[in-house]
Amino acid sequence: MTRDLKQLLASPNRVIGTWSQIAAPELVDIIAGGSFDFTIIDCEHGHFGIETAENLARAADANDIAAAVRVPRNDPVEIMKALDAGIRHVVVPNLSSAEEATRGVAATRFGPHGLRGACPCCRSGGHFIRNWRDYVAEEEARVGAIGLVETDAGRRNIEQICAVPGLTALMFGPFDLSVSMGLSGDWRHPDVTTAVREMIGAAVASGHHVIMPVFAPDRSECSDLMDEYAALGVRTFVLGSDKILVATAFGEWVHGLRR
Repeated sequence: MTRDLKQLLASPNRVIGTWSQIAAPELVDIIAGGSFDFTIIDCEHGHFGIETAENLARAADANDIAAAVRVPRNDPVEIMKALDAGIRHVVVPNLSSAEEATRGVAATRFGPHGLRGACPCCRSGGHFIRNWRDYVAEEEARVGAIGLVETDAGRRNIEQICAVPGLTALMFGPFDLSVSMGLSGDWRHPDVTTAVREMIGAAVASGHHVIMPVFAPDRSECSDLMDEYAALGVRTFVLGSDKILVATAFGEWVHGLRR
């Protein structure tokens, strides 16, 4: 396996990733070539399943960048499949309560302490695990759940969510949060900005790493947002997505060359 997301999160330096929503390993090659540190393979909003996600993860491995997968829902089977495929970290979406966060973490742990199903023949164990005891200890040390809080209910319950043990990091989704708050996707609204800042503060105060999505297509605005979040203690960012970056680049080329 390759670069580890837990090590990146512990780095004092700024860490930059993006979202993989296009079902093409070549795009992961290009993301790595662009010096991103990691990518999050999006099985919630990307139109593909775990079979494609596994191949995108192989491309990440080949290029020595870290990878996580956003599972479609907080479901132990979905989480198990991602981890069995050798993708070390899962982003668990739509966490709105401590109970939901606890269930997401439990799905990354084997029985009797967790919900993850056991199989000795999976990619995460080299397809044939000969020493189950050692494998479990190694696997549970390297995998993790990243809790994505993106609802108004999650905002209200952030203190309880932060108190759940075992989360690798917390992530906050301003766009979904704005929709949940009845603000129709206006992620720049002052109420959304205040809510995000409060959640970041709660997470940092409780000792959690924070990963912040930054969707601003303008590089200057993106830089300003990163600086604002960094002042709150955030060091890890997910910039745009492969779709946003490709669409922006295409548009800039055509706009600049059309006569």
